[in-house]
Amino acid sequence: MKAIRFDRFGPPEVLTLVDTDEPHPQAGQVRIKVRAAGVNGLDWKLRAGLVQDVFKVSLPSGTGTDAAGIVDEVGDGVTDVRIGDLVFGVGTGALAEYTVLDAWTLMPEGLSFTEAAGYPIPVETALRIVDQIGVQPGQTLLVSGASGGVGTAVVQIARDRGITVIGTAGVANQDYLRGLGAVPTTYGEGLIERVRALAPDGIDAALDISGSGVIAECVELTGDPSRVLSIADFTAPQHGARVSYEPVDMPAALRRAAHLYATGVLEIPVDKTFTLADAAAAQAHNEAGHAAGRTVVTVPDPAPRT
Repeated sequence: MKAIRFDRFGPPEVLTLVDTDEPHPQAGQVRIKVRAAGVNGLDWKLRAGLVQDVFKVSLPSGTGTDAAGIVDEVGDGVTDVRIGDLVFGVGTGALAEYTVLDAWTLMPEGLSFTEAAGYPIPVETALRIVDQIGVQPGQTLLVSGASGGVGTAVVQIARDRGITVIGTAGVANQDYLRGLGAVPTTYGEGLIERVRALAPDGIDAALDISGSGVIAECVELTGDPSRVLSIADFTAPQHGARVSYEPVDMPAALRRAAHLYATGVLEIPVDKTFTLADAAAAQAHNEAGHAAGRTVVTVPDPAPRT
């Protein structure tokens, strides 16, 4: 099969399209024909070797975790799906014609493969961190880096819970955030003053999604480091804030993602798509930031076996 691999850490160009053996599911896993794979910030950080102290990568390695496709093999003990079902979920080496999923859920009606591939990690992360920060209905939440996949999910989940959201993004994405239901503002110098003007009664909690060095400002705005949580800045504990990066219950989060989509609460748009052969460009696009929604790699139907 065709798959994206890298055999050294470095820039996007270390990613290559290769022929490799097809994976097969173990007990409790399923294999899918991949139709689309989501690109997450962690993907390029792993490829660049930036988080080896937290997430150990052995080389050579595949890349990508989020995928949507068609079940074509089922491991022992799996009873909730069968061959031919359409699913999205999480595994390893998702940028490939076939991948094995460790957690999955059936795709709700109306959700395309391309969109579904953008849901798994962002929605699990959003559900987890909104719960962990403990923000309540009627309170105000600051989201730093609110226009990407995780931020888009956080805004919609929080708004559905009756939470006021102030979200930061680039100038080009202010209307995008407004459309999600957030009160938008730009990041950069003067952030504290801008946020205080928008929230005269104060900020109850803050989530740092972008990892752009705003933990100190978030602590000042909340007045309490325990009310600040980051998913991208591992220096946050130096300020008394927390870091969250480990999924709590991925299968439950995927089911919740499907339900939130089906009930009209959640929609994560696709900012840009790339072909499997252009996976390096896809990761470069994600790494550059400034996206409104998700970066997704589409995968063609594998060539028939001979």
